[in-house]
Amino acid sequence: MNLKNLSQRILFEDNHLIVVNKLRSELVQADKTDDVTLREDIQQFLKKKYNKPGDVFLGVIHRLDRPVSGVVVFAKTGKALKRMNELVKNREFKKTYWAVVKTMPPKEAGELRHYLVRNEKKNKSFAYPKPVNNSKEAVLTYKLAAASDEYYLLEVDLKTGRHHQIRTQLAAIGCPIKGDLKYGFPRSNKDASISLHARSVEFIHPVKKEPLKIVASPPDDPLWYFFVNALSSQIKK
Repeated sequence: MNLKNLSQRILFEDNHLIVVNKLRSELVQADKTDDVTLREDIQQFLKKKYNKPGDVFLGVIHRLDRPVSGVVVFAKTGKALKRMNELVKNREFKKTYWAVVKTMPPKEAGELRHYLVRNEKKNKSFAYPKPVNNSKEAVLTYKLAAASDEYYLLEVDLKTGRHHQIRTQLAAIGCPIKGDLKYGFPRSNKDASISLHARSVEFIHPVKKEPLKIVASPPDDPLWYFFVNALSSQIKK
């Protein structure tokens, strides 16, 4: 682990929380690969930074798929973890994503409501228009934020937190995310990532009770730069 690299990606830290801009390909929490996780890296970072003896507590509040970049929030205390879990459960933890797609959605803005069934063996979810056996309701809203000659940038507000939700729902309307072979995009990205970025989170601090909005810059990539500049130009106008 490069501690300097990790320190440069910390978006917010206090006694209760630490928020990091996750890289593409990083694993948030352990899986069957046994690869080192972002959680473990942050624990080592905190141990060294504060010269802590023994194990460092770090609670996972939410996750991002491995090929996805962006904001991830961790709890540094049990009290913060419990309260953050309540915010998530009560849908008081707002998550906004940027997704790059090849196909223009049927409408420039709208709500998507599907019923998802997760297939554990395939590590994939399937979307249905009506409830089916073992399905869970999935809701998001989206709007067209910018466009290039070849791609469209969608801003997505996640209302529920289902397995591969954004990937599954966008694919269901004919807009698979760039690089996402699992959900129907024809080509992979060079680094095996997908062009989905957790742009921001908004919530009330679990201890200080202050509103927080934390924003993560997208990956170092020409297409992401194009969209960031396009949005900046829109704001200036």
